[in-house]
Amino acid sequence: MNAHVTQMTTETGQLPPLDARSLIAEGSTRQINLDGQIYTLRITRAGKLILTK
Repeated sequence: MNAHVTQMTTETGQLPPLDARSLIAEGSTRQINLDGQIYTLRITRAGKLILTK
């Protein structure tokens, strides 16, 4: 999946929120690359988001 940020903005000038479950798609974790550093986004069984390096 190639995620990208759209240029659509809300009345406040901010980008609309992303759905975390659509970012992760299948399973409960997704790796995210920021400036060469890999982070893991995880949805817990309790429905919480955890971002770890």
